[in-house]
Amino acid sequence: MRNFVDNGGEILACGICLKFRQSEGSEMCPMSTMKDLYELVKESDKIVTF
Repeated sequence: MRNFVDNGGEILACGICLKFRQSEGSEMCPMSTMKDLYELVKESDKIVTF
């Protein structure tokens, strides 16, 4: 993850997923919202989901 972020990658954590795991976002993987997801999809040329 560090290598990915250091090379310009962005990781966003789903708020519901974090709450389910009783966790919080971090500097490397901040909590995101549906607005963040919308902006990510809108600005992307390609999207990979799994």
